[in-house]
Amino acid sequence: MVDMADSTKMAATLGNSKISTYYQIFLNSMSKIVSRFGGIVIKNIGDCLVYYFPESSNINRKFGFMSCLECSLAMLERRDDICKALSQNNLPNMDYRVSADYGSVVIMRANNSESLDMIGPPVNMCNKINRTASRNGMVIGGDLHSRVKGFGDYKFKEVKGFDLGFKHSYPIYSVGRN
Repeated sequence: MVDMADSTKMAATLGNSKISTYYQIFLNSMSKIVSRFGGIVIKNIGDCLVYYFPESSNINRKFGFMSCLECSLAMLERRDDICKALSQNNLPNMDYRVSADYGSVVIMRANNSESLDMIGPPVNMCNKINRTASRNGMVIGGDLHSRVKGFGDYKFKEVKGFDLGFKHSYPIYSVGRN
């Protein structure tokens, strides 16, 4: 998931048309990046985009995992372009955070709805760990980390001091390029 930082405060200072443009620039930019890396956008929830990488469940999981990491880092690397587009619309810069994890999910469609939804522990975990990422940074959960820690192009650093309220701790890692 990718989530804007402080968007509630920002929304309070911008009018309806400006906040709509602000969200559109962000969500459309992020959606294009997700698509470019083979991800599928499930939904947006206000200032947050939820997506997944179907290749991570196939026989060539490594490709799906790398697509996830590369997509997430590309989102962070495109921040200057997004801020430039915001500036061209007389809108303030924005910060955001990216979080990812791995595990079983269920893709479903609610009755009387055309939109998909995704449920499962990785979705819940992404929501919980997202706020541990630094502004314009990325974190991943321990289940994803266990599958990508040997990939040489990335550096991982455990995020300390965050309690999810579980009986046992769940490790969280910030991610960057080597």
